[in-house]
Amino acid sequence: MHGEYKIPGGKLVVVDLSEVDGRLADVRVSGDFFIEPDAALDAIDAALDGLTIDTPQAELTLAIEVALGDAVSLYGITAEGVAVAVRRAINAGTQA
Repeated sequence: MHGEYKIPGGKLVVVDLSEVDGRLADVRVSGDFFIEPDAALDAIDAALDGLTIDTPQAELTLAIEVALGDAVSLYGITAEGVAVAVRRAINAGTQA
C-alpha cells in the first residue's frame, strides 16, 4: 500500500506498507524532509509496524511522537503528517 501527504507549507511524506493479519507491516516512511538524527526514521517505522490497520490517525500520531521523544528534530514534516500519509496508504489499499 502506498500513501502520500504534502505538509501544508512543508515537505512531502511518502509511506509504503503492507498488511499482515490486519496489522501494519514493512512500514517505510520516506520523502523530501529532514530528520535528526537520521536513525530516528527507523524509530518511526518501528512505532507503526504492528499497529492495527484501523488505528485512528490520532493514535498513529501519538505512537510516532512517543517513539521520537524530545531528542529528535523534524524539518518540513510533523508526526501528524506522517499519520495522514499512513491513513491514506491504508485507505487506498483497502479500496483496491
